Amino acid sequence: MDQRTPTHFTPQNDPSVGEGLTAEVAAFVLATDYDAIPSDVVELGKKSILDGFGLALSGSVAMSGRYVQQHVSDVAGAGKATVIGTGIKVPSRFAAFANGVGIHADDYDDTQLAVAEDRVYGLLTHPTAPCLPAAFAETELRSLSGRDLLAAYLVGVDVECKIAEAISPRHYQHGFHATATCGTFAAASAAGKLRGFDQETLQRALSIAGSQSAGLRENFGTMTKPFHAGRSSESGIVACDLAGMGWSATDKILEAPRGFFQAHGGGYDINAIRGKLGAPWSFADPGISIKPHPSGSLTHPGMTEMLSLIAEHGIKAEDVERVDVGTNHNMLNALIHHRPRNELQAKFSMEFCMAILLLDGRANLPEFTDETVLRDDVQAMIERVNFHNHPDAEAAGYAKMTTILDIQMKDGRKISGRADFGKGSPANPMSYDEVADKFRGCTEFARWPQDKSEAIIDMVATLEKATDMGKLAAALAA
Repeated sequence: MDQRTPTHFTPQNDPSVGEGLTAEVAAFVLATDYDAIPSDVVELGKKSILDGFGLALSGSVAMSGRYVQQHVSDVAGAGKATVIGTGIKVPSRFAAFANGVGIHADDYDDTQLAVAEDRVYGLLTHPTAPCLPAAFAETELRSLSGRDLLAAYLVGVDVECKIAEAISPRHYQHGFHATATCGTFAAASAAGKLRGFDQETLQRALSIAGSQSAGLRENFGTMTKPFHAGRSSESGIVACDLAGMGWSATDKILEAPRGFFQAHGGGYDINAIRGKLGAPWSFADPGISIKPHPSGSLTHPGMTEMLSLIAEHGIKAEDVERVDVGTNHNMLNALIHHRPRNELQAKFSMEFCMAILLLDGRANLPEFTDETVLRDDVQAMIERVNFHNHPDAEAAGYAKMTTILDIQMKDGRKISGRADFGKGSPANPMSYDEVADKFRGCTEFARWPQDKSEAIIDMVATLEKATDMGKLAAALAA
């Protein structure tokens, strides 16, 4: 893909190009109440909220979760916001941090799809991990309703997605992690809305959030990747804490010549955000993907197709001579761990994902452990997977995750398949019941009480009827 900024992403040397954009974002956040949100968007949002809570629970038992719990216990002091999966109560900023890390810990959380075809893979952010923890902490502290949570979460996600859509692709290509950078605006939007800010205060909060926007892709495959999500959620609340006190900041952080879009991307497409907030809602178009496997989204089309071929042809690992997996070169540049030695590397290893499906027939949280990755049979099968650049996948374009499988059997047969998107994408969505099954897998992994798990599933399904988030918080706390 051409690494130069496309011509429609003009540098912000003319302040009039996006004049009033930050104000427009703030106005959308404050003016959009629950009743203004389409019912289909609410239902889509509930699936991602349930997914996020399940991932926060499974993430609470990850090694990163243990480190985070120790950290907030050491530095946070007493508070009233729940660190999900624990009995720890801390100030809201630290709960947002811990729960954001937890949701993203296993790289199992939802993924925004792009509208523009010049976005590599058609992916932009993990929208729930930065936004939901901030919104949940604020609603819990204020004993607000399920409708309040839904409205704040949905507007925050839409702000995050539209900012990510608008910024030049150079932002991601040159190393920024968009979940971290754009997610900060989502958290500030959600928290500011729930605090009842006026527009001027929210604009300052967004500006403070913009100055905290950070996160680098070089840390993919390490604990610092989920740190990005937690930090962005915390930063949004810190921004609101300071703005609420009267802290000064610019009122045009997005559009200014020295603002977010210019500094982080070298330009932006005003037409991707101006007039587009909630029109359409990103949850509805182009949609948000929910992951069926705890690995990088780019592995999922191939994994979906591999499972289909295994079922159709009765493929057994011992009968496989070789597996050729062909994608475009950008997918190769992201799935960089060809001989993984631990669970975090395995999440970004096409070779491991193919191998574990052939050997175990599934790839869920129990399969992504250091012990499983280092099994002799897994390492041997990884050696038989050839991950390469395929001209047909290259020709399909970078807005797709085209994956072409050729499985060479020892008896001479070749079994082939192709997929552009995986299970859980808007093209092949998961139902609420399927997300609930994923949630149960996460809570089982966390050894969470089954009665609490089922209560959470039921509460999120009817979240708009809840009058106080305290009951939900209790179900998510030890």
